[in-house]
Amino acid sequence: MLRFLALRAGRACLTLLLCVTAIFFALRVAGDPVAIMLPPETPPDVIASYRELWGLDQPLYAQYWHYLGSVLQGDFGVSFADGRPAFEAVADALPKTVLLGGSALLLALLIGLPLGIGAALKHNGPLDRLAMASAVLGYSIPIFFLGILLILLFALKLRVLPSAGSATPAHLIMPMLTLALPLAGRLARFARTSMLEVMGKPFIRAARAKGARPLGVLLQHALPNAAVPLLMFLGIEIGMILAGGAVTETIFAWPGLGRLIVDSVATRDLPVVQAAILTITLIMVLSNLLVDVLHTMLDPRLGRWGEPAGAPAR
Repeated sequence: MLRFLALRAGRACLTLLLCVTAIFFALRVAGDPVAIMLPPETPPDVIASYRELWGLDQPLYAQYWHYLGSVLQGDFGVSFADGRPAFEAVADALPKTVLLGGSALLLALLIGLPLGIGAALKHNGPLDRLAMASAVLGYSIPIFFLGILLILLFALKLRVLPSAGSATPAHLIMPMLTLALPLAGRLARFARTSMLEVMGKPFIRAARAKGARPLGVLLQHALPNAAVPLLMFLGIEIGMILAGGAVTETIFAWPGLGRLIVDSVATRDLPVVQAAILTITLIMVLSNLLVDVLHTMLDPRLGRWGEPAGAPAR
């Protein structure tokens, strides 16, 4: 167990280090934030003072080592825009992103799983074709286009839902649908494929031959085995939800991490951008670590902690 967790934790730390490095250099080679944030008529001595204040007058390697040391101490710097700690801005936006992403994931599970399982049980039937056609339509529409369509329909045409903000629960509905519907389509197709693969296994035929009820075969044998690849799929999709959230939050003016990143990139607020992207990366790494642990617990072929069953101890 300890070896398994240590290996996964080492990979997670390496991923975070690579992410920090990539973000740092990508943002700094893209342009001088001082030149973008200050008016063109700003005197050179004022520009120089700001560059010194923010540490941008130092060589790039010196900035990197200073930033890396600060991150390891939990210091993400201060916002160039308002002077408050960068992580404070991230902490204010994070609950909104978690609310939106969690609601969208739950709705996608409620739609996609029954749709995919039903399509697998009625393979090549009318329900299968209808479900898969709906799934393909759902995940083929770009998120930005789906969001605009929902605004045109529910906000402008029917006038039943607000189009921007997060003041009331009603503000959550359209952003949640924008994220959930494409994910539900992908989930339905993946669940159908997993279920079809499991339903063709010998142990399913053996259970049926012994006279097990169809519902019992489904609940006791098919679903637990189909859940293993579905967990891996969901671990990846959490990252897709966070990535799609930037577009969705911008369309609906939802004050989450995605919109914070877009606004901070536009103003070249480097500390906030770095803190927000690093937070998203940390969430993705932790979610995938959790999926790996659950995978080894659910899949008997991997033994107890990621080792193949029957493998000699090292």
